[in-house]
Amino acid sequence: MKLDPFYLIVDSSAWIERLVPLGVKLVQLRIKTMDEAGLRAEIRKAKALCAQYQCQLIVNDHWRTAIEEGCDFVHLGQEDLAAADLLAIKYAGLKLGLSTHDHLELETATAAEPDYVALGPVYPTILKQMKWAPQGLERISEWKRRAAPIPLVAIGGLTPDRLDGVFEAGADSAAVVTDITLNADPEARTREWIEKTKPWR
Repeated sequence: MKLDPFYLIVDSSAWIERLVPLGVKLVQLRIKTMDEAGLRAEIRKAKALCAQYQCQLIVNDHWRTAIEEGCDFVHLGQEDLAAADLLAIKYAGLKLGLSTHDHLELETATAAEPDYVALGPVYPTILKQMKWAPQGLERISEWKRRAAPIPLVAIGGLTPDRLDGVFEAGADSAAVVTDITLNADPEARTREWIEKTKPWR
């Protein structure tokens, strides 16, 4: 499958409502802690907004709810992958993205035959505490060779200035969280990302 090179990750449908209309074509809704009713409401709103703007929605972690709500793409971390029913996900027709941080996780991920694998952190990240050191651009090239033909998403510490190196190293898509959501002007930063990733479309 062909992934958009700009992969936005946000934690609410409010962010999707703000940023997707600017031209975002690939967004992950990553909500870690919320009651079931609230989560469903967020997914439904995000799904409707993404449909309106022809944007691919990926739901993080909550694969059962994603199936029940008629979503078509889910992303799992390694712990979630171990607990998930991959047959149920495939039977429901959902595409699957998986996080990887080391060689063993990559082997585990590729065995699940995902629609993409994500590698991170490429650079130091403030999003969450990581037990893995920054991977660097060389690891992107290595991962791309190992995972091929599965698309590769780079994540962790990415900024518009770092995108050329990331794509030249072999990444198919660049994921971003804090560089946009913590920016003083998220809309302007989103437009900058869209412009910077245009040559890689």
